Formats: sequence, structure tokens, C-alpha cells
Amino acid sequence: MQYDYLIVGAGLFGSVFAHEAAAAGKRCLVIDKRSHIAGNIYTEDVEGIAVHRYGAHIFHTNNKEVWDYVNRFATFNRYTNSPVANYKGELYNLPFNMNTFTKMWGVITPAEA
Repeated sequence: MQYDYLIVGAGLFGSVFAHEAAAAGKRCLVIDKRSHIAGNIYTEDVEGIAVHRYGAHIFHTNNKEVWDYVNRFATFNRYTNSPVANYKGELYNLPFNMNTFTKMWGVITPAEA
């Protein structure tokens, strides 16, 4: 069998490329060293619970076209990641920002930091 494209890796890029190429009438062969698609964002069902095999993943974009595209294949929840660190009972923003520097050292501007 002949293919137009050999795609190495079934992660996000390889999967999207293969899908779009096939939709354009191209023949694709996708190979991956893993036994599943989706690369590091692979999620498996374990007794009805979605388990992220390679750790939690958050997909984010402010590009409406990209958001609409990915929601054709799966339902994504709106989520804002707002991590904090607890150091000696005080909460600090992560990643560090001016609020963190203000709380830690009392500085107000980037120049002071």
C-alpha cells in the first residue's frame, strides 16, 4: 500500500496532521512507539474514572478557531489554573508575579523587584 505521508508520533501534532491530511484526501500511515494515540495527553478509563496516564494536562487557548476545532472531538471544560504555594502559612502566587514580590519583599514595581 502506498501513502502520501508517514507520520511518526500520534500525539497532538501527528494526530491533527493525519486527520487534516485524510480529510483532504491524502493517505496517511501513523506510527507510534506507544500502544495508544494522544501522546502525553492520553487518558484511559479505569473503572469509570478518567485517569491521565502521564499526569494532568490542561489545554488552553484564546484562539476561538482552535477552541472550536478541538471541541469537535471532545468536550473541554473552561478552567483557569491558579496555583499557589504555602510557605510558612502564607500563600504566594505561582508562577511568581508582582503580587508575589509585593507580599514577600514589599516592592511595588518591576524596577524595585
